[in-house]
Amino acid sequence: MEHASVFNPQRKVTVRYRGAAHEVFESTTLESLMLDEKGCRAGGAAPIAASVNNRIMPLDTNVFDGADVSPVFFWDPQGEVVYRRSLSILLQAAVRELYPSVRLLIGQSMGGGYFYLWTGAPALGQETLRALEKKMRQMVADDLPLTQERCGAQLAQERFRAAGMEDRVLLLRTWWHETLKLVHLGSYVDVYHGPLVTSTRLLPWFALHLVPPGIILQFPEGRRAENPTRRPHVTKQLFDVCLETYEWNKILGVGNVGQLNGHVLSGMIDEILRVSEGLHEKKVASIVDMALARAPVRIILAAGPSSSGKTTFSKRLAIQLKVAGRTPVIVSVDNYYVDRDRTPRDEKGEYDFEALEAIDLPLLGEHLERLIAGEAVRSPRYGFEAGRRMPESKWETLRLVDPARDIIVIEGIHALNERLTQTIPREKKFKVYVSALSQLCLDDTNRISTTDVRLLRRLVRDRLYRGYNARDTIAKWPSVKRGEARNIFPFQGDADVMFNSTLPYELSVLKVYAEKFLLEVPQDDPSFPEAYRLLKFLSLLVPVFPDKVPHTSIIREFIGGSHFHY
Repeated sequence: MEHASVFNPQRKVTVRYRGAAHEVFESTTLESLMLDEKGCRAGGAAPIAASVNNRIMPLDTNVFDGADVSPVFFWDPQGEVVYRRSLSILLQAAVRELYPSVRLLIGQSMGGGYFYLWTGAPALGQETLRALEKKMRQMVADDLPLTQERCGAQLAQERFRAAGMEDRVLLLRTWWHETLKLVHLGSYVDVYHGPLVTSTRLLPWFALHLVPPGIILQFPEGRRAENPTRRPHVTKQLFDVCLETYEWNKILGVGNVGQLNGHVLSGMIDEILRVSEGLHEKKVASIVDMALARAPVRIILAAGPSSSGKTTFSKRLAIQLKVAGRTPVIVSVDNYYVDRDRTPRDEKGEYDFEALEAIDLPLLGEHLERLIAGEAVRSPRYGFEAGRRMPESKWETLRLVDPARDIIVIEGIHALNERLTQTIPREKKFKVYVSALSQLCLDDTNRISTTDVRLLRRLVRDRLYRGYNARDTIAKWPSVKRGEARNIFPFQGDADVMFNSTLPYELSVLKVYAEKFLLEVPQDDPSFPEAYRLLKFLSLLVPVFPDKVPHTSIIREFIGGSHFHY
């Protein structure tokens, strides 16, 4: 009797595609299954991957009995990951073929794409960039396959070492499986970090832009199946902090996960940790110096997206103000929320707590004017569980000790929006945008998403202190991102300076908590694909125990144990 687990290309299996049952041969690929069905295209684009039992898989995967399949397009959240990862492979393959002495190091997401630092010969210029784009488009037209290979881990290290890809060698030193997957595109070989398209023909939409000292690889926008046509808009603040991050990585000797893991295993992580925190403190102090040098600044405003660490940043900012001889008064925008029955609702009829109108703007404006004038005010306290202000007996009296010199610090998601503080002239305000721009990459080709850093921070904090499990946090995340796109990101260009709140070691600390919380997500839950993806990513990190983290660190805002009161 044939064992059911043995692959048999002539055996029929039952799969579900878009809810309908189909009996097909076990040798059928996901791509074949979709092409055999009508309506597999959407908006002129073919699927680039598939969701199989809530896991994203490449189209050359064979079906199996009980598979529940649905198409994934390039604009789907998981499809974006597949498309961008694949396009990064295409870029690196083209560079390796044209300019073998050039190293492209992936960096931040900006201008609708990824920034890559260009080092080596030839020097970067318009001519080299045009030749590179021409090569990439030729590779797309040639319909080249992206194929997988199962390889022994030791052999893979030797091959990458021979190719001069030391970042991959370092990453694989802590790879404890006997084998790993490699991806081939022509003569180019790289580590397989997740589902990719099966052919370059599925990567027709992109643009390259010269942004010295590097380039931006721009992606298609939304559902538009076309090349991006808008020039990338990159604020000076973002670009400056991006280059600053490269410098910090040089100081620390940590630019990728392989290097970080090596420092953890060698016992050097304590030094990395101390210097990282020192760089943060130095940056906070320099921001205070910048603000105080701009008379007549009376208010410092700090804003940032969810889990960017703006609360701890504001508290550390207050300490540096005291070091500079100023006595700060911290005003929390959260205490000025209107009562629940006055909160605006979104398009789904749900309370929109991230809308500016959820804040009592007249009362906040009045209090700021009176504080600057030297008066005392009674700041409300807000009870989020009850959805209303607490009794006045619990309100806090605020007053500047020296109204001519002291500074008001305001922290909140709307802090950069002029409407929040419209009663105060712009020249009296200094604005700081707090972001969690990941300092590390997996290797030269694969970046660590800034959004993933913030999601893991929030996921850990929600599970430890706010009564939400990982499934709830992941499910709510798209709504959080929409609110940020509406209320925060449009105003970041008005910031006077940007502060990068990430620390190169933090993901190794968050791993200690997040892996368990992610494993609690049921495999049949809509949040599982994201949990599965994050678990695979975290598996590449060597853990760092949280007892090493200073009690004033921004990471303490999410794992607990901070000396600050939240």
